[in-house]
Amino acid sequence: MLPTIEWRDDAVVMIDQRKLPGEEIYVHCKTVAEVAKAIRTMVIRGAPAIGVSAAMGLALGVKTSKVTGTQKLAAEFYKMCELMAGTRPTAVNLFWAIDRMKAAFAAGVAAGESVEQLQARLIREAQQIHDEDVASCRAIGMHGAEVVPDDARILTHCNAGALATAGYGTALGVIRGAAERGKRVAVFADETRPFLQGARLTAWELVRDGIDTTVITESMAAPLMRDGRIDLVVVGADRIAANGDTANKVGTYTVALVAREHRVPFYVAAPVSTIDLETPDGAHIPIEERDGREVTHVKNIRLAPEGAKVYNPAFDVTPHALIAGIITERGIARAPYTESLAAIVGRTLASTS
Repeated sequence: MLPTIEWRDDAVVMIDQRKLPGEEIYVHCKTVAEVAKAIRTMVIRGAPAIGVSAAMGLALGVKTSKVTGTQKLAAEFYKMCELMAGTRPTAVNLFWAIDRMKAAFAAGVAAGESVEQLQARLIREAQQIHDEDVASCRAIGMHGAEVVPDDARILTHCNAGALATAGYGTALGVIRGAAERGKRVAVFADETRPFLQGARLTAWELVRDGIDTTVITESMAAPLMRDGRIDLVVVGADRIAANGDTANKVGTYTVALVAREHRVPFYVAAPVSTIDLETPDGAHIPIEERDGREVTHVKNIRLAPEGAKVYNPAFDVTPHALIAGIITERGIARAPYTESLAAIVGRTLASTS
């Protein structure tokens, strides 16, 4: 399985997704600040992977801290949490992982643990978050395979594969799960402007897996659906509101509208950690805006004229009414999502308490 992110004794190691597919380079982050920078600059991206890397970054920060005494360590730890929380605002998995690490730290302090014991506790917690994510993705693949017909032609947008998670993937986990069950699948991967996650990352993963893959521009989705060449759409998510409204890579909303027009089922695949019951609907999801250079340039080559303004939101929100189902590790939620998502989250909490 592709090693998206790994814990080492002296570093958090992640594949540099900005360099793919041309170069397979691994970044060794040796401080919490370096992990935060890697998240912010998209060395690593994808909501579940961001959560895992944040947890590992906090564990690394505590492990490498030079302070003495739990009180000083606590003050430093919570500053690290603030640093990590400021990296990318839309992906709720980031905040979920930070909260989980905070809870682990608080439990250790309450138990009277030493600095060394707190360090060991946070390393264990981060590794558990990593392992749970891989297991969740495999379960998403198992449930999602049920909605994939044999000989399916699947459209996906952005990259929700092993690279976006600790391994296996969410949307691509559904595709992998179907293929592992003997179903023949072919994938159309939107190139996903402006960062080209579909063309660079999704296609790279699927070709490595031997899965039939065709890269298309976003503008090709509509004619393909009109001509009956797409059987279903599966995408990932960065935050799912309580009513089912879903934030994903910008352009997803357009795909969902086209899918409804042509009666193509549109599915979202994401772990329960992406469901944010505290956010009532999509209007309350914060949308990250990124550097306009991502739009005006390809690497160091300028495409747009000097002086042109740029609007570069990284995400958009797909209304829940356009979503046929939300595939999680606990099963598939369907409308009404206010009820089904709450039930799935409650079931998860009950099963892990």
